[in-house]
Amino acid sequence: MQVQNIVVAGKSGAGKQPRIDVLLQLYGLKQLSTGNIFREYLGAYGKVREALGDESALAGLWRDGALAPDQDIQKALRAAAKKAKVELASAVLGFKAAQYVDRGKFVPDPITNELLAAAFRAAGGKGLVLDGYPRTPEQSDFLLALVKECGTKLDLVLVVDNEDEAIVKRTVGRRICSSKACGKVFHLEHKPPKADGTCSACGAKVIQRSDDTEEKIRTRLQEFRDKALPAIERLVRSGVPQAKVPGNLPVFTDEAVRESVRTAIRPVLGG
Repeated sequence: MQVQNIVVAGKSGAGKQPRIDVLLQLYGLKQLSTGNIFREYLGAYGKVREALGDESALAGLWRDGALAPDQDIQKALRAAAKKAKVELASAVLGFKAAQYVDRGKFVPDPITNELLAAAFRAAGGKGLVLDGYPRTPEQSDFLLALVKECGTKLDLVLVVDNEDEAIVKRTVGRRICSSKACGKVFHLEHKPPKADGTCSACGAKVIQRSDDTEEKIRTRLQEFRDKALPAIERLVRSGVPQAKVPGNLPVFTDEAVRESVRTAIRPVLGG
């Protein structure tokens, strides 16, 4: 079967990435992650901001919690974008996202949708595993319209299912290499770093991410129930097939993960 697009969803810490890796290998797809999309466009704006030097030209583009019209943002960024050799459209999108991210605010759906749509269209609207999107029912509606516009489809929503307490235990114990060049992931119980708290791969200090505390994890779990779960339900009601794969396995090996994914998706995608 020729697979066009798959959405992978699940609670934060449920174990989505190993399942995404299996889908990429099975069908030759490309991962489209909202986290990576945000980093790409924020990075583009960062280059333009550096080229801009004097930021007085940006005054008035954010006022009372609202963005100025696109044409005003384009005018302010055009010369710096050209100097930085950054596409103006990318600079504008990055600027919009940065106004919320830099203030610690939630990026509104319309801007998140713009970012996703730009990346989705650039990829031809197919051959993708969507990760981290959609996260609200409104984003689901936007995605369904976008897929229709591109003349493609969503073949499957794969939900990685895991119990809250298992996620809390797993995530609180997670540690990450502090070296950006390495970034190796450890777990205090299942995959510990070296005894002195350093990375076994590069020797850098191993740290706990600031959002891997129990309080923040439980907040994310509640957000999944309040927003992401209704987003999945919206896709399913529209006719997109759904399959569930367990996040916890009796034996966690690459082959066990691969077989659990194949078992879950076989009734929908065959193979």
